[in-house]
Amino acid sequence: MKNLVILGAGTAGTMMANHLIKALPKSQWQITIVDQFKSHYYQPGFLFIPFGTYQPEDVKKTIDEFIPKGVKLVKEEINKIDNETDSVLLKNGNTIKYDILIIATGCKTAPEEIPGMKGDTWYKNIFDFYTFEGSCALAKKLETWPGGKLVVHITEMPIKCPVAPLEFAFLADDFFTKRGIRDKVEISYVTPLSGAFTKPKTTETLNYLLQEKNIKIVPDFAVEHIEGENGKMFDYGGEEVDFDLLVTVPTNMGDDCILRSGFGDDLNFVPTDKHTLQSKVKENIFVIGDATNVPASKAGSVAHFQAEILTENILKYIEGKPLKPDFDGHANCFIETGKGKALLIDFNYDVEPVKGKFPFAGIGPLNLLEESAFNHFGKMAFRWVYWNMLLPARKIPFVTPKMSKAGKQLDDITV
Repeated sequence: MKNLVILGAGTAGTMMANHLIKALPKSQWQITIVDQFKSHYYQPGFLFIPFGTYQPEDVKKTIDEFIPKGVKLVKEEINKIDNETDSVLLKNGNTIKYDILIIATGCKTAPEEIPGMKGDTWYKNIFDFYTFEGSCALAKKLETWPGGKLVVHITEMPIKCPVAPLEFAFLADDFFTKRGIRDKVEISYVTPLSGAFTKPKTTETLNYLLQEKNIKIVPDFAVEHIEGENGKMFDYGGEEVDFDLLVTVPTNMGDDCILRSGFGDDLNFVPTDKHTLQSKVKENIFVIGDATNVPASKAGSVAHFQAEILTENILKYIEGKPLKPDFDGHANCFIETGKGKALLIDFNYDVEPVKGKFPFAGIGPLNLLEESAFNHFGKMAFRWVYWNMLLPARKIPFVTPKMSKAGKQLDDITV
């Protein structure tokens, strides 16, 4: 009996377990998934908790619900990976041997990386919404916050779901308008990027929306330290931003077990072939989702597309066949813009988001890079899709792992 071990029972790891239990002969392979946590979170839902759209119970289920029968679940903390002996060392002292290893340990926020961020005013006037605890604490804060200077801030890239901070700014505009205090709230969007997003055409659209909603953008801001008591944030060039309420996206880093294993990059992400998803550490180690260092968005849709391709490459590896370089960086994201509307973007490594129709050329029914109520319905329906289709590794009709160019206005592509 051979052993395939998956580290992490989050989005990517759970999808791989569900794909592989169907693909590998049970008489030959034992699949084991390792995760220390009891709960599985619908992380895109964290965005909506501060505004009361979702309640905490709407985004939380138990890990066990989604692990398929026949897969062994080990609820222990990972110490490190010993790739020389093909072993995973657990914090309790036990060792798990593997023939194939899939690293799906995700990434986490690290507010301690910036001096003053996680200080005495953490969860008082400085909050994140990228964690369950942070989004719940922020919800309580916003219930009674009277207004002032709200700063939505990104520390550095890469981050999970690069559009989420923008969505928060747009939804905050809508939230305070509905509360009748928008004229008492000054919203600033502070980013290390030179614009609202990483892609030029999308940045153009999003910059316009920020301007339209009277949200000030402060670009090229590389935060050096924060003084929470004084409500001030400073960058390395000496620029200063004042705040009454700071909603920040801290540095995102790979799991500490990658650091202890000795083969991650500076942020503990695993060096990975961006097309095959085989690690550059050892040929029997593969990486998926937020744990990789591939230059694709760290989002659930990306992990979904990666999972289909990685499953095929795992089977090819077992058969001794060349791996297919089929992952093209495909990402598909709804961007909430407030007032019951959203944008939809679809892109990959080489093709930036452009206008068009999705998923059917000329028909849609979804419009790309344009606000619509239909896109908003798509965003809100995604929670059901996540629990009932993505995690169980069911195919989403008409959406392919590799990005389709059909229906896209490609005359002005940036490569």
